[in-house]
This record gives sequence, C-alpha cells and structure tokens, in this order.
Amino acid sequence: MARSVASNTRVDRAALIEFLRPRHRIVLMTTRSDGRPQSSPVSGGVDAEGRLVISTYPERAKVANIRRDARVCACVLSDDWNGPWVQVDGTAEVLDLPEALEPLVEYFRSISGEHPDWDEYRAAMVRQGKSLIRVTVDGWGPIATGGFPARLAD
Repeated sequence: MARSVASNTRVDRAALIEFLRPRHRIVLMTTRSDGRPQSSPVSGGVDAEGRLVISTYPERAKVANIRRDARVCACVLSDDWNGPWVQVDGTAEVLDLPEALEPLVEYFRSISGEHPDWDEYRAAMVRQGKSLIRVTVDGWGPIATGGFPARLAD
C-alpha cells in the first residue's frame, strides 16, 4: 500500500479565504499574561471582509488575552482529522454588545446560513451577553496535509 506524502501548498489570499470558508473547526491561540500560549478549540467562520469570526463570552480567557495582546494564531482544521489545515496569524479585536449584534448575525450566516427567526436569534445573543472575536489575517502558512516525508513514500 502506498504511503501518503505530506504536502505544503502556498496560496494567495483569495485561495486562503476560499479554503477557510467551509472550515469551522479552529484552535485559537492567544497569549497569557505570563507569555505562555493559551489554546481554545472554537467554531468560527469568515466574514465578508475575509476575517475569521468567533462567537464567545466576554468572561473567557481568550477575550482577556486578546484585550491585552491582540496578536493571535489560529489553526484551521478540516472536518476530517487527516484533512488539510492551515495556520493563520492575525490581529484580533473583541466586539461587545450592542456593537457585536449584527456581526454575530453575519457570524451565524457564515457557518449555518439563514436562521428561521432572526429576532429570536438577536434576543438570545443579547440575553446571553455574547461577544464576537474578529481576526484580521496578517499572514498564513501553506495549506498542509500530514503524511510521510517524500523520501519514505513507496
């Protein structure tokens, strides 16, 4: 049986955004006050401006970390564990209510499409006190797949 070979494919911004849009599994990395990394598995989408968007609560560690240091890293994964992934570096901002409300609608649309009752959704976001993290992409690595080095492939 042939072994799968790891790959790294460099892409431009348009191809990156195309790769990101259908992928909603993200590990968001922020920096703790002591300088160590903090990781958060999150669901995310891509807004109309090509930013990663993540719904959260203002009390979360990732929010405190972003408010202190806006530099973040996100590993965007495919649904299939062995599928392609990419690391994205960016600058994050946190939007709180009421400013976050319409961006939260766009976040939902980017992941799930249309909601059956937008008034109900907006009321739930307000009731829950939600915030939105928005990451402007500053750089990215190649789209990668796991596997063996080419020298070990059959």
